[in-house]
Amino acid sequence: MTTLDLGLATLRTAAGHVAAVWDWWGRTVRSVMPTGLYARSLLIIVTPMVILQSVVAFVFMERHWNTVTRRLSGAVTQDIASLIDMYQSFPDTPDHATLRRIAQQRLGLVVDFLPGTDLPPPGPKPFFSLLDQALSREISWRIARPFWIDTVGRSALVEIRITLDNNVMRVFAPRNAAYASNSEIFLFWMVGTSLVLVGVSVLFLRNQIRPILTLADAAESFGKGREVPGFRPRGAREVRRAANAFLEMKRRVERTMEQRTTMLAGVSHDLRTVLTRFKLELALIGDSPEVEALKKDVDEMGRMLEAYLAFARGDAGEQSAPTDMAAFLEELKLDAERHGHRASVVFHGHPVVTVRPAAFKRCLANLVSNAARFANTIAITGHRDHRWLTVTVDDDGPGIPVGMRDEVFRPFLRLDDARNQDQGGTGLGLAIARDIARSHGGDISLSDSPLGGLRVTVRVPV
Repeated sequence: MTTLDLGLATLRTAAGHVAAVWDWWGRTVRSVMPTGLYARSLLIIVTPMVILQSVVAFVFMERHWNTVTRRLSGAVTQDIASLIDMYQSFPDTPDHATLRRIAQQRLGLVVDFLPGTDLPPPGPKPFFSLLDQALSREISWRIARPFWIDTVGRSALVEIRITLDNNVMRVFAPRNAAYASNSEIFLFWMVGTSLVLVGVSVLFLRNQIRPILTLADAAESFGKGREVPGFRPRGAREVRRAANAFLEMKRRVERTMEQRTTMLAGVSHDLRTVLTRFKLELALIGDSPEVEALKKDVDEMGRMLEAYLAFARGDAGEQSAPTDMAAFLEELKLDAERHGHRASVVFHGHPVVTVRPAAFKRCLANLVSNAARFANTIAITGHRDHRWLTVTVDDDGPGIPVGMRDEVFRPFLRLDDARNQDQGGTGLGLAIARDIARSHGGDISLSDSPLGGLRVTVRVPV
């Protein structure tokens, strides 16, 4: 392998590591980022504001305060150096009254002299103090004598001790004479304006997000077959455009469903007229074995026609309404018992659910009748929480093979060995039930039952 090949292999390996790190970083960021549009928009606005305020605070504190504090500390140090020069150059009374008076009246400093040359041990230094750093630097540079300072003990004063020839000069200086002490005002205005801006951002974003949430609720309600009363386009131009597109789509779907319902009503009327004519003609012919067979065929045609039209129509047009599901399930249990089956019903939670009553009852009735056709024992269980209504129908019948459980929902399909084969059946019972469940925004699934047969689970949002 040549040097070029080794270099290319190294670059590919490095690129692979970089891509892996980038993917890991992207997954980490996505895992901690909020998922809602409102939270993300607020984060987009607040994050630059916080960064800007932090940068401004750092620059102001690091540059302005540092410079001002250094200059103020330098001025105080120069005053002290002048007093030291006066002390050494001009003899005074033993108590140095003149020097102390000049320091008090002209410089605003309280000066006295302590016997001896010992300084107190160094005290605790503040973790972050521009004054302590700046004042220590200025004294070391301008006076160049052993010193001791205390910027913590007295809140309004700074104590400075400097060793002279045979005594210690103690100076009390006002803190505001050596330190720019307007940090609280600056932080107050910075935090206050930040809170005001964040509050305005929250109110603005809430007003902008509300039309999007209203549009999502309207689309979800329409997908569940419910009416959308009082919905109208609101918000920004793009949101209003999406809302208008939704309303136009809703009108088209409703118009298509209305046209299909009208067409099916006409077909149903025409076919029922022909079947009625057949029945009248057979009644006029008289009784014979051939006539009885024809009557059974006509009745079977009528049932098949009703099933086909019900599947094609999909129970369109019915309005959703609050419905007592516990009472529904109790009616299904009584119907199963009237046909000689053992049935039980258990319901957990609040029983009132908003559904299309006739359509949902037809859905559950198809499932129970399908179970009753092949089983002796039926157990119906309902459970309602804050989001979903779940109804399970268990039986002790032969069940359906796992590989065929998706196939049985296909329209007009009758399996030779499956539980939905029925003399004279149309193969539409489960298809109609799933169509109704999906029109409510839910679905139907099949699994093994604890009773030994099939479990059918209907799950729709409440």
